[in-house]
Amino acid sequence: MAQADFAYSLAADAAGLPLAVSIFADDAVLLEQMQDDVAQAGLTVRESGDLAQLLAGDVRALGELVLVDCPDPDAAAMAVLARLDSRAGNSGARLILSTTIEALDAVFACCSQSSPQILVNPLRAERVIALGRVLADIPNLRVRELSEDDRLTLLRLTEQVGHIAERLDRLDSASGWGQKSAGGAFRFESPKEGYRAENDLVRKPRPPLPDARLVRQIIAQRKARAKFFDEDLFADPAWDMLLDLTAARVEHQRVCVTSLCIASGVPPTTALRWIGQMIEAGLFERVEDDADRRRAFIDLSDKAADAMARYFEEIGQGALMAA
Repeated sequence: MAQADFAYSLAADAAGLPLAVSIFADDAVLLEQMQDDVAQAGLTVRESGDLAQLLAGDVRALGELVLVDCPDPDAAAMAVLARLDSRAGNSGARLILSTTIEALDAVFACCSQSSPQILVNPLRAERVIALGRVLADIPNLRVRELSEDDRLTLLRLTEQVGHIAERLDRLDSASGWGQKSAGGAFRFESPKEGYRAENDLVRKPRPPLPDARLVRQIIAQRKARAKFFDEDLFADPAWDMLLDLTAARVEHQRVCVTSLCIASGVPPTTALRWIGQMIEAGLFERVEDDADRRRAFIDLSDKAADAMARYFEEIGQGALMAA
């Protein structure tokens, strides 16, 4: 497809020095595209090459941004990704990793410290958007103002964060059971008139989560809409993932990131952005597999489980099927 036209000028740090980028990919055509996109963004390519150079293990000065395409990582590549993740987590460098859906769980398990952007079978435009997100996130970055069209494109990627908070605020507002004092997805109400301090000593027990079979039926009914309408009309990945993890929690099942991406009903790269936002919001938790360090799972946080339990209690069994 044609290259996306994002009009960035020189991207530099506060001192005016262009940010350096390291690029690693085995596909020569892809490597050239990535180099061109980086250059168009006004960044400096410090080095580029195939994965063998990254796997060599030589001590090297990597750029502040590292782009890696690893569609089928073996054990050695996974070990290198884990070291790269640790190094980026300690140094503050940014990572953009692209892979396949088959290798997603392995790549996700390697990256627990740096919060990289993981792209699954990305189009070139998705890589450019990922690059734009890095430029937007780096503090004190000097970048020429974007065109209005480019600005709207980047804003669409981040406005979903507010939608998550709004949905959860509506979800628990009726029960009034709580939110962090600094704001966020949970609200603690101020004491009402007639409130007695000793009530603090007796906390209302959390209602149980609904039967997993009922939640699975709700999920199936939501998916059935795609038989009759364009599924994009009903895309609601945050809620679909919350439902899936709620059912899994009741079933005492672990959910891998690939499975959760499928449950979201949106492309994997989009789902991964949502998962990252939900983790940051304290709704999802990353759980390492103690028996196999090459795997990691996603689970509801206790607070999210409380919110889901109180939500189902609030709407009542008769209204559950409309969820």
